[in-house]
Amino acid sequence: MTALLELKNIKQYFYSGGGLLRKGYAVKAVDGISLTLQRGETLGLVGESGCGKSTLGRTLLKLFEPTEGQILFEGRDITALSPKAMRCLRQEMQIVFQDPTESLNARHTVGMIIEEPFIIHNKGNKSERDKWVKELLRKVGLPESAAERYPHEFSGGQKQRIGIARAIALKPKLLVCDESVSALDVSVQAQIINLLLSLQQELNLSLIFIAHDLSVVKHISDRVAVMYLGNIVELGPTESVYHQPQHPYTQALLSAIPIPDPRRRNQARIMLTGELPSPIDPPKGCRFHTRCRFATEKCQHQVPINYQVSDEHSVNCHYSMMELGNKSLEKETLTTEIMTFD
Repeated sequence: MTALLELKNIKQYFYSGGGLLRKGYAVKAVDGISLTLQRGETLGLVGESGCGKSTLGRTLLKLFEPTEGQILFEGRDITALSPKAMRCLRQEMQIVFQDPTESLNARHTVGMIIEEPFIIHNKGNKSERDKWVKELLRKVGLPESAAERYPHEFSGGQKQRIGIARAIALKPKLLVCDESVSALDVSVQAQIINLLLSLQQELNLSLIFIAHDLSVVKHISDRVAVMYLGNIVELGPTESVYHQPQHPYTQALLSAIPIPDPRRRNQARIMLTGELPSPIDPPKGCRFHTRCRFATEKCQHQVPINYQVSDEHSVNCHYSMMELGNKSLEKETLTTEIMTFD
């Protein structure tokens, strides 16, 4: 079966033009990422702020034109499509932004905001569009009367529901959620996550869920991709990545998940030393070696190859291929309690 989305060696560089007295440079936000997304699947994308995960989400939607690589949607190469050709494809690919306040037009009523996709793509008449808007409001858990009100009259969680309603208006096949719950309270996060799961089943959506909260990602994702400095360092099924992390960076991220049990709060955390390197001039060899507790001379000079831990679980790390690494993993077992949403 053809994957819904396939990325092949995607790079996204942002260039700064040089001047008379200074040399130009390139920010390597995404630097050679390949992955696939199946129909109905949820892929979690995690990593520290600045690792390039939001840039990757916008690039695969072609909100940014990729510097290099291929983007295939339902087997069709859309990398070089013109803005006009992409406009027809936009109804298949949508995004829910991080800040619901900034992503909604404060001068438009909620009804106007949700109706806009139908107008842009010439769907229905005014009576039909009003009916669809009310249906979408009910679907995301808001009253029909919300259509007459303005965004500032709603709470953060309600605004995000409005954003979701707008995103699913044209029944897309792919939905990118870019930190879409990070600005919300924990209890509201749970409601939005459950809403997304419900809509995914109802509409057969494929989700790319970008977040830095690993407990949320575990709950919603089928697979998890861990990003570091523009690269994916580990990719695999959620259970496998969370319970058998192979990359030292993944281990450090998982050890930082808050544990609600006070009797276990003193559990050892893996502390990363050093500063996050600049994407303008990333380290040679393994990009993580400047902060890795297992780094060797080989890591400083040789880029790690993609190593298959199992059929679906892969890692880019020299350390994971050594017996010493496996023994260290057993010795340093990570036990994490992940939030669950009822």
